[in-house]
Amino acid sequence: MPARFKDLCIDAHDHHALADWWCAAMGYVRRPGEPRPEDWPVPIVDPAGAGPLIWVNRVPEPKTVKNRMHLDVVGDSAELLALGATLVRGRDDEEIAWDILADPEGNEFCVFAPRD
Repeated sequence: MPARFKDLCIDAHDHHALADWWCAAMGYVRRPGEPRPEDWPVPIVDPAGAGPLIWVNRVPEPKTVKNRMHLDVVGDSAELLALGATLVRGRDDEEIAWDILADPEGNEFCVFAPRD
């Protein structure tokens, strides 16, 4: 096995604000622990321990092109839009059965409706 999944990383111009947004969107919290310098990555975790550790990394440049990798989440697109996401492409049941949204810094992610 040459590699195994470790963590997920999201780049952000304002990494603290985006970490807080993803915490609100996913029910995550900032990882408790030692104080970190302001410019260091912000680790956020699923308090239930089910989801992966996500690092929100500060980068100097804004996002300018489409992601080559993205998150898939199960959730409510309307609630995510109300939190500040933007609609990139809506589900249409002909080509895609999910919504493509972007977080406040433009990182795309797909939203699948919960299955009952």
